[in-house]
Amino acid sequence: MASLLEARTPGFNPYSVKYSPYYDSRLAVASSSNYGIVGNGRLFILGLGPQGIQIEKTYDTNDAQYDLAWSEINENQCAVACGDGSIKLFDLNVPDFPVMNFHEHKRETFSVCWNPVTKDTFLSSSWDGTIKIWSPTRPSSLKTLPVGNCTYSASFSPHNPSLISSVSSDSHLRLFDLRTPVNAKYHLVATIPIHSPPQIPGSTILPRLANGTTYAGTIPSEVLTHDWNKYSDTVIATGGFAVRKLQWSPHARDVLCSAGYDMTVRVWSDGSALPPQMAGAGPGENVIRCGQELGLMNRHTEFATGVDWCLFGTGGWVASVGWDERVLVWDAHTLLRR
Repeated sequence: MASLLEARTPGFNPYSVKYSPYYDSRLAVASSSNYGIVGNGRLFILGLGPQGIQIEKTYDTNDAQYDLAWSEINENQCAVACGDGSIKLFDLNVPDFPVMNFHEHKRETFSVCWNPVTKDTFLSSSWDGTIKIWSPTRPSSLKTLPVGNCTYSASFSPHNPSLISSVSSDSHLRLFDLRTPVNAKYHLVATIPIHSPPQIPGSTILPRLANGTTYAGTIPSEVLTHDWNKYSDTVIATGGFAVRKLQWSPHARDVLCSAGYDMTVRVWSDGSALPPQMAGAGPGENVIRCGQELGLMNRHTEFATGVDWCLFGTGGWVASVGWDERVLVWDAHTLLRR
């Protein structure tokens, strides 16, 4: 197979791409006309074969499509987050129309995530400032978690089915634990300011990066994306306004991929292989490891909006999409150099 394959989504600008968790040769792409500002959306089901990438099925919606999630219990079903506040469940054996429609959000639904542990629920987050948990067999939500700000991304933990994380327009990451009692916080157990420097209790010393520079934090900005690390239950990656999508590699605990508004897709190491503190760090001083860029793919000609790793094979195949109406499937081992 060639090191880079390409497919077009004519008339539609992709927002999200996901590999099937069942087949290494199947992809789904959620897209929108007119860059998602106005118009309808289209779900593309793509197949990878000897002739390259082929469009196998398409499903149209009346409003934009911003995200998608493959079902963890049915290989033929896919949930799509739509701009009218709905989530539509499509079945590849049923042409043209969704088999379920979930509509409680008051504004755009911007992310959707299937529970990878129990596999019987999925969640959605919305610009209306809420996260909702759903069963694929019930039209009404099972639970609503209030965030209070435009919630761009929410995700189940890959380790615990009761843990949910989210990032929002107020520059905070929130953690919810569904095992806690329903009180005034609605299962909220932690609120983390993302752009502030981490502090050691009782210390006023600003942390240093491993390269020796002092880290005073960054200007708070909207947080558009985040992801759990499959190999660690304590690490979550977050990105600022210039990064549109983050995805940890399912094959290496220290590798992640980012797609951004600079039209590139970059592969990073989080630096966890390095010692956590520099030699000579003083008492009470916090030293932060520096990540390292392993390489980049710059074949997109518009904003890169989505990226996903293939779960199968040697761990190098990546799919990316951008507003240039293109889906690129490429081998990171070939295009990227450590």
